[in-house]
Amino acid sequence: MSNDLDSLLRSPKAYEWSRKAIEAMEANRVWPTALNFELWMHYVAAKDGDVASEINTVLSSGQHFTEQVAATIAEKHLPSAKLSGEILDAGKSLTEELESVSRALESARESSEAYGQQLASASKSLEHDENAEAVRAMVETLSVATAKVRDENKTLETQLAETNDELGRLKEHLEQVRREAMTDALTSLANRKAFDEALAATCAEAQATGEPLALAIVDIDHFKKFNDTWGHQTGDQVIRFVASVIGRAAHTSRFAARYGGEEFAVIFPGESSESALAVLEAAREEVSSRILKRRSTNEDLGAITISTGIADLQKDEPPVGLIERADGALYASKHGGRNRTSIAGPEAEVRAA
Repeated sequence: MSNDLDSLLRSPKAYEWSRKAIEAMEANRVWPTALNFELWMHYVAAKDGDVASEINTVLSSGQHFTEQVAATIAEKHLPSAKLSGEILDAGKSLTEELESVSRALESARESSEAYGQQLASASKSLEHDENAEAVRAMVETLSVATAKVRDENKTLETQLAETNDELGRLKEHLEQVRREAMTDALTSLANRKAFDEALAATCAEAQATGEPLALAIVDIDHFKKFNDTWGHQTGDQVIRFVASVIGRAAHTSRFAARYGGEEFAVIFPGESSESALAVLEAAREEVSSRILKRRSTNEDLGAITISTGIADLQKDEPPVGLIERADGALYASKHGGRNRTSIAGPEAEVRAA
């Protein structure tokens, strides 16, 4: 939803939706801070989204929408992946700079040692020169200074090595933070931010190499009705189940993500829609064949189904075009009766699989 929200805020309807968010905050006595504004924009613009669900839970419980509540919801659903990425990039740049300094110090150390040897040699050659006493004294003084510089360089090298070790630990921690920020907390699949980055990268590579690439968008059928009937916690259980099936299908070079709400996306680098079809049909059949039970009461929840749309990347097609065609194929599956997979053609046509 983050990218959708960015687009919304740059559209002609931005002020209208912003007013709705402000009005909703005012009606619920919520301060219009920057974080609250972002959360409540999600609330009014995506009523079925995760943020809206969290906010509704808070409101229905009678709990005050405090800064702590806002921070908790934001931490769960609005990970600051961009900031983590920038910190990671800064750490990389700092590491490169420190490595450059290390090389310079090593060069200075070698130069100092060579200089000291030359001075020692010069001093020795002057030992038998009666007129060179003053020069020899000067050289000895410089030799002492050189030794001191060499010792200082060794101290600096030790400190730099310790700094590099600490920076390595920091980078490892930041890598972990970045991974967490790019992972959907509910399903452990990649989140929308990670998907957007992966799709852009794989599309660019496919366009450059001419290799095929397919994109699938998967949606749980009648999920809103299921959620309203059994509640959000049971709905989350269903989302995790479907995610586990899709995650197993997306092995090796495939990339699976929670696209938003009850939707998922799978990128198939190097594969066509026909290859993706076999994988997704197997996943669809596995999902529909399972009778789910409610964990808390062991009640039968019945079977659920998924609908899927697949599209092949066309020459010079941008990622957004590929998404739109996969969405169109998903729309065809929904209107064709659900629990099916459809493949988008190069233009507007869609065929049922």
